[in-house]
Amino acid sequence: MISYNFYNPTKLVFGENTIEKIGELLSNVGSKKVLMIAGSGSIKKNNVYDITINSLRKNGIEWRECWGVRANPSLAKVREAIAIAKKEKVDAVLAVGGGSVIDTTKIVAAGVYADDIWQVFERKEKIKKALPIFTILTLSATASEMNCSAVISNDEENKKWGTGSPLLYPVASIIQPDVQNTLPWNQTVNGALDAMAHIMEYYFIGTNEETSIAVNEALLKTIIKSVEGLKVDAKDTISRANLAWAITLGLNGISGAGLKGGDWACHDMSHSISCMYPQIAHGGALGVIFPAWMKYVCDSNPQQFKRFAKNVLLTDDIESGIYELKQLLKSWNAATSLRELGVKEEDLRKLAEMTVSRGNIGKLSVLRLADVEKILEFAF
Repeated sequence: MISYNFYNPTKLVFGENTIEKIGELLSNVGSKKVLMIAGSGSIKKNNVYDITINSLRKNGIEWRECWGVRANPSLAKVREAIAIAKKEKVDAVLAVGGGSVIDTTKIVAAGVYADDIWQVFERKEKIKKALPIFTILTLSATASEMNCSAVISNDEENKKWGTGSPLLYPVASIIQPDVQNTLPWNQTVNGALDAMAHIMEYYFIGTNEETSIAVNEALLKTIIKSVEGLKVDAKDTISRANLAWAITLGLNGISGAGLKGGDWACHDMSHSISCMYPQIAHGGALGVIFPAWMKYVCDSNPQQFKRFAKNVLLTDDIESGIYELKQLLKSWNAATSLRELGVKEEDLRKLAEMTVSRGNIGKLSVLRLADVEKILEFAF
């Protein structure tokens, strides 16, 4: 195991009736006026919005609102929210939604102080300061509620890139699992696939890091078991709570401890796909890409791929492990090919070029343009 530092300052408030605590959490850091950022309006249908603003009002906190964050969040919405935050002179930002809303909110927090926030993604400017960030999670998928990363799409330049900074850790995040009971099935599945991919990005690069590898196997099996439970009963609160916590643990630092920073090639490919096709969910794309990547690179660390097949999918070898993974996705009504997702074959070359636009990708096996194109062909 290599040396590593573990750091995560986010306070996590988890359980029943926890959303009503948001006003107190903000008040504890002296906040008086907050910008609330949200998506298309589902939080007004499940009572999350009313509980949130009542808590803010009860604690004497003013708020302004910015709505309309989409899946695969856009730079344009980030800039809109930054302008509101500056005009209203807010002292904190509050995300109420899923990973796209939280990522947007993080970048707004930093963008208030940046000369040009996109230059941070271009690696030409650094995040030096950010407003305090708070989140209320309504869709478990990205673990953005407890990490310091964010991904944004620049539609004008056809780029979907990520950035990170210790300043982007939320001060506090609330997870009240039962508010996710009304999610459409495909959103639950896409969230689970996103989380599984986070864990697998670390897992397959492992060798002797037994503690982290064993933790990751437990998380993967918990996600699978929980989704199976929710397939039977979408309001199974035990399965929902276990799924939510496992997803958060999938990318809050614990799953990657000692695992060399992870591989992340599949995420790079998926980002290109959802950049070109914003209607494709990131998790859905990852579910298609990962089996194709496994087939292409498994000889780089065969013992770990065999271990995955045996310990997670209860089968005997790499090939059957990949097959069982795809069968699992089919049983969840998830796509198993890019064709099913609506990707056009003639776009594969462009997608590969977008993926390696900043250089080769991957760590377990370094992938160049031709490698990426081949994996996309496997996935098609």
